[in-house]
Amino acid sequence: MRILFLGDVVGRVGRQVVLDELPGLRKAWSLDCVVVNGENAAGGFGITESIYEEFLAAGADAVTLGNHAFDQREALVFIERAPRLVRPANYPAGTPGRGAALVETQSGVRVLVVNVMGRTFMDPMDDPFAAIDRELDAAPLGLVCDAALVDFHAETTSEKQAFGHWCDGRASLVIGTHTHVPTADHRILPGGTAYMTDVGMCGAYDGVIGMDKEEPLRRFTRKIGSSRFEPATGPGTLSGLAVETDANGRAVKVAPVRIGGLLEPVLPAFW
Repeated sequence: MRILFLGDVVGRVGRQVVLDELPGLRKAWSLDCVVVNGENAAGGFGITESIYEEFLAAGADAVTLGNHAFDQREALVFIERAPRLVRPANYPAGTPGRGAALVETQSGVRVLVVNVMGRTFMDPMDDPFAAIDRELDAAPLGLVCDAALVDFHAETTSEKQAFGHWCDGRASLVIGTHTHVPTADHRILPGGTAYMTDVGMCGAYDGVIGMDKEEPLRRFTRKIGSSRFEPATGPGTLSGLAVETDANGRAVKVAPVRIGGLLEPVLPAFW
């Protein structure tokens, strides 16, 4: 099957490039599954129900979140009626929503989508390694699901790499999110799991991780902020990762995707 994961959508620019490009990509590439990280989609902080529904209408099969999952207070309520919206599985017990979803996609395949958050330089959460064991054991690859996709929302490259190796052979894809800058280490691990430390973001790259650069520059140079962060404007770039799996759900091909904006365009040659 063919899977496309799109990195953290930041603000209006990020939303627009996804809404503009995704319907055509889904058709042109005959995609079986599309997952979008939407935790920064609403003004750079959180997600609303209307934005979530826009992503599904554009062709997403599921939307993952992260540390900004509940920045928009309405998410505490609507997440319960949004079965394809997945927040980190290692939030404390009793947190609204779900950390994993077994999704039947538009092409009829079953995909386990799991969202987990790292603990290094992040808000303290339950053990991410124990959380992913629980979710993958509950829906084994090739038995309960045709593919398993894991969005690991974390800060450090070391924690992300360790997490990828921990899941190797049990997931089709482990993709890093949160730092908004695409890394160059996409590959297939020995057990057949596609991996990338950070997929980058869908948004305006003429800024600082998707935010207008003036406020971050003030804070770095003067240590005094004068306003809140606002999403950057300008040309939008769609950043993602393309994965093709075999009949057992193991990755056989992997390639980055970058369309539009200021970064060098990259398209998967195998599609």
